[in-house]
Amino acid sequence: MLKQLQGICHRLEDGEDLVQATIIKHAGSTPRSVGSKMFVRRDGSVIGSIGGGLVEFEMQQLAREIFATGKARIETFDLSGEDAATTDQMICGGRLEFLLEYLSAEPEDSREFRKMVTAIQEGKKSYLIKALDTKGDTVSQMERCLIGKGSLVFGSFPGSDSWIPQLTSETDRKKSPVIATVEGKRFFVEPTVPPGTVYLFGAGHVSRPVAELAAMVEFQTVILDDRSDFANKERFPKANRIIVIPSYENLFSGLHIDDDSYLVIVTRGHLHDKTVLEQSLRTKAGYIGMIGSKRKQHLVYEELLGKGFTKEDLERVHNPIGLDIHAETPEEIAVSIVAELINARSRIGH
Repeated sequence: MLKQLQGICHRLEDGEDLVQATIIKHAGSTPRSVGSKMFVRRDGSVIGSIGGGLVEFEMQQLAREIFATGKARIETFDLSGEDAATTDQMICGGRLEFLLEYLSAEPEDSREFRKMVTAIQEGKKSYLIKALDTKGDTVSQMERCLIGKGSLVFGSFPGSDSWIPQLTSETDRKKSPVIATVEGKRFFVEPTVPPGTVYLFGAGHVSRPVAELAAMVEFQTVILDDRSDFANKERFPKANRIIVIPSYENLFSGLHIDDDSYLVIVTRGHLHDKTVLEQSLRTKAGYIGMIGSKRKQHLVYEELLGKGFTKEDLERVHNPIGLDIHAETPEEIAVSIVAELINARSRIGH
């Protein structure tokens, strides 16, 4: 999300207007989920994807009308009908509802995107709320605002302030964008969520490709190791933070660990791994994974059970870490770990 928002922000600030197509509702088998976006430029080229094929082609055609009128509209596509059955471009069998909006290069629109980018970069959750008051398939009034910590960050809220907690709680329960109705008015509410943070304990040969791949799929990455010749910017150029620790004791005193935190334990020895795991189990991390064999797992778990941890505590741990793809090289192991992180993120997010 962050990379896409930054790119759109730059285009608007550089004077380019766009049409934004957002999936606001879906049913059945569809290529992308609610909240997925595609941006259409005046030349018809696109940024992002809502699944490819026939739907994206139709969005490119509709964008011409949006550029001409400057008005938003809602469109529904049935992917289970005759058109879907006869085309070789998309066979999904679901139903999609889209919101198409004109984004002008005026300062107002670019400021909205800049506020969202800033919120994500600062690690602050916010909510973009849009009023869906429609006449036919045209949105007669696209009022929208950005809410952060219960207060207005940008724009004006099109309704009573007392509605805001109800609307934001809808997305918090479902962990995804929703259409919510309050007193007969429909709103589309999108949470703008900072990317999860992967904490890599150990800066060895597996951590390097894990950090690279995690950054590619928009995780924040923090590297922790007690060796400065391993934990440095030269080895981890894309890391958001590198911490050279005095030891693996008292690791979490300066770290903010919550359910958007992913702890990857890949130190240089099982004693360090055990030390990190023992501390990790006392946190609220959404994911804990530890590298190693079943034999190592048994030895570490027996020690932790002896220290008062329960079997339920240990069931939180992904060990051996990573999806089982028969990985052997550090790079293959990294693929398996990051694939598991993506899977965990999707479950935490929904």
